[in-house]
Amino acid sequence: MGAKTLIKNIQIVSEGTINTGDVLVEGMFIKLIGDEIDDDSAIVIDGTGKFLIPGIIDGQVHFREPGLTHKADLYSESRAAVAGGVTSFIDMPNTIPNVLSLAALEEKNKLASIKSLANYGFFLGVNGDNLEEVLKLDTTSLLAVSDDGLYFTKKGNLLADNPDTLERLLSNCKSIVAIHSEKEQIVEANEELFREKYGDNIPIECHPLIRSEEACYESTKNAIAIATKHNARLHILHLTTEAETHLFRNDIPLEQKNITTEVSVHHLWFTDNDYARLGTLIKWNPAIKKDKDKKGLLKALIDDRIDIVTTDHAPHTLEEKQKPYFQSMSGAPIIQFSLNIMLEFYRQGQISLEKIVQKMSHNPAILYGIQKRGFIREGYFADLAIVDLNAEWTVSKECILSKCGWSPLEGTTFHSKVTHTFVNGHLVFNNGQIDDAIKGLPLTKESK
Repeated sequence: MGAKTLIKNIQIVSEGTINTGDVLVEGMFIKLIGDEIDDDSAIVIDGTGKFLIPGIIDGQVHFREPGLTHKADLYSESRAAVAGGVTSFIDMPNTIPNVLSLAALEEKNKLASIKSLANYGFFLGVNGDNLEEVLKLDTTSLLAVSDDGLYFTKKGNLLADNPDTLERLLSNCKSIVAIHSEKEQIVEANEELFREKYGDNIPIECHPLIRSEEACYESTKNAIAIATKHNARLHILHLTTEAETHLFRNDIPLEQKNITTEVSVHHLWFTDNDYARLGTLIKWNPAIKKDKDKKGLLKALIDDRIDIVTTDHAPHTLEEKQKPYFQSMSGAPIIQFSLNIMLEFYRQGQISLEKIVQKMSHNPAILYGIQKRGFIREGYFADLAIVDLNAEWTVSKECILSKCGWSPLEGTTFHSKVTHTFVNGHLVFNNGQIDDAIKGLPLTKESK
């Protein structure tokens, strides 16, 4: 037993349908879903005119703790997350120290247990230095192993650049292998060409020409070939090109796919035309590319070649971003607004609410085998968000909750707003107010 909340007369978006009904939350779980639920002991929320969705599971974030907490930390970024309806996240291994051992993984879990307002999971980092140790582990209990972000620590850490290492890993690893897919050799050759022309002051508009379509496509094609050879579980992180989308299948359900991929919201929202306005603030790796890529990514998301939506939320200070091309850090904060971005596409008639929920809630739970989350079902954890689709507002510095205090979306007007977010039944976000008294829980995998 525990505190009860009754959400009345709300439009419930789950599992491909939208139905008006009531949801009773008791303690940490969804107790009852029905048409006319009454419980005098429950706190009642009137959901008339609003929509209830399963809490978003963001499968790729960089919350920077430990080691980089001048930019962000587990507390600050989980506050931003829950304000945007994100109730669970999976954090990447490029903190300091890099998460290259189970001991480092456990240390991050301990930090999150006392700091994170959202539920949390972490990828184990893998590169050439710790490959043999990872291969000795029983990785079946891990969400995934990943090389993402580790190339910042040392050149040559991208698995996609080391086919022998990638093959050894994919032929032996029992968990998902999630990789950053760019060929660094192509990127470095492009860097030299543009350095010869511009010196160190390369215009940011050249970023998608340096981190080019070719660098992404060749890397992804080769990784898929190796994974297919070994019948391995490969996940390509943050896809950026229309060309790559044709390498993925949509003729079988997600549960049967060995090779999966994702798109991050900024690659759906921005194009290379935005570099003139926003400069290095939208410098991400892989790079934001052409309008045809943006449109191709959305099409592939809708037709199920792309499986999930993530943010690749990666805060840096403004000082770190506003430097010349080679010195400017890659990444930006965006988790607070990822659902708003997707709901703008809904408002424009480009995607359905049901498909948004599938890609941001259902599918991350399926892909990573997360237990009792990602759906509005009786007996599942009450990770829920209430959304008002008729609430216009503009992003300003005052509303940004990420520790770095800025966003490339400042000045953007959205037309939908998250009004309530529940994490494990706890109303953590309520019309702009955050109750941080109860922390999130570790994401656990479904037992096979």
